[in-house]
Amino acid sequence: MPTDLWTLQTTWNYPTTVLFGAGSARKLPRACASAGMRRPLVVTDAGLARSELIAGVLAILREGELEPGLFGDVKSNPVAANVEAGLAVLREGRHDGVVAVGGGSGLDAGKVIAFMAGQTRPMWDFEDVGDWWKRADPAGILPIVAVPTTAGTGSEVGRAGVITDEATHTKKIIFHPLMMPRTAILDPELTVGLPPRLTAATGMDALAHCLEAYLAPSFHPMAEGIAVEGMRLVKEALPTAVRTGSDLAARGRMLVASAMGATAFQKGLGAIHSLSHPVGAVYDTHHGLTNAVVMPYVLQFNRPAIEEKMVRLARYLALPEASFDAVLNWVLALREEIGIPHTLADIGMPADRIAEIAKMAARDPTAPENPIPLDVPALETLLEKAVAGTIA
Repeated sequence: MPTDLWTLQTTWNYPTTVLFGAGSARKLPRACASAGMRRPLVVTDAGLARSELIAGVLAILREGELEPGLFGDVKSNPVAANVEAGLAVLREGRHDGVVAVGGGSGLDAGKVIAFMAGQTRPMWDFEDVGDWWKRADPAGILPIVAVPTTAGTGSEVGRAGVITDEATHTKKIIFHPLMMPRTAILDPELTVGLPPRLTAATGMDALAHCLEAYLAPSFHPMAEGIAVEGMRLVKEALPTAVRTGSDLAARGRMLVASAMGATAFQKGLGAIHSLSHPVGAVYDTHHGLTNAVVMPYVLQFNRPAIEEKMVRLARYLALPEASFDAVLNWVLALREEIGIPHTLADIGMPADRIAEIAKMAARDPTAPENPIPLDVPALETLLEKAVAGTIA
């Protein structure tokens, strides 16, 4: 935190219009009309494309006198080819906006497809590096409405999409302020069918966003306040959502916590994401699950820099004692309760590429935001512990 706040200059942003509540999906035609869409392209992942949920979304749009199309060829970790294929469908159908539906993969791919609709430069020219976003033609960005069906990434209130570069096996963040959806629709009814395993993994992603945002060293008190309340909601609702998927109150709280995490992490992230991005890119692991696995190892590594903030967090979460260990033990107990594996080896990462993954993690854009400076040797040690299951 800066020693003299009077000299600090920064920019803080907050999310778009959010329509919340059971049945909110019925408001989708109104949201599209407000964004100027008549022929929206619904973008989702391959697993949802043929589902009753997507059939229902298309029916709602048609009932609202809109002419929707569908693109559902998105991988769980979206790649450039998915974006290119979606762009071809968008242009062929002369669609005037995107309705992104699904988890992080569908939302991110949909947002990037809308962003690239009228661009002439290659997608990688808009990676979140410096002011590269200024290379884009704002007039070529189509409007977006986002409808999450999982409670994890919070991409529905974000200005970026994560796409894997298959040539380099790296996840890259494509960013532009106008990638923020015009409206986000948080309807817990759309999440009740999510299996317990995915409910757990996506919920831990929301927790990771809130936790790393809270602990990031930059100055952003508003984001910190959002982050700690988001963690309280996760503590209150995630076990219930995993155990009783039909509980709309728990599902609704998790949707809000997810959006809060994505709002808060403009403050920063850290080594949880620095590690999970390359692990996911190389081994195609679920992002939220990978975050959940590495979380306690990163907390222990950062302990010298975050202990005081963890004490405050323990108080806010009403844990048995106000201490770093109380928060760490809560994270470990939560992981066990909802079935999160303990090690990276458990989710398919062997130890033979640790040096390579550590180098990729050191280059990840979230690495400089970690409370303790990261270098390749430190990341190698973290990975070794996360593979072996050694937290101390």
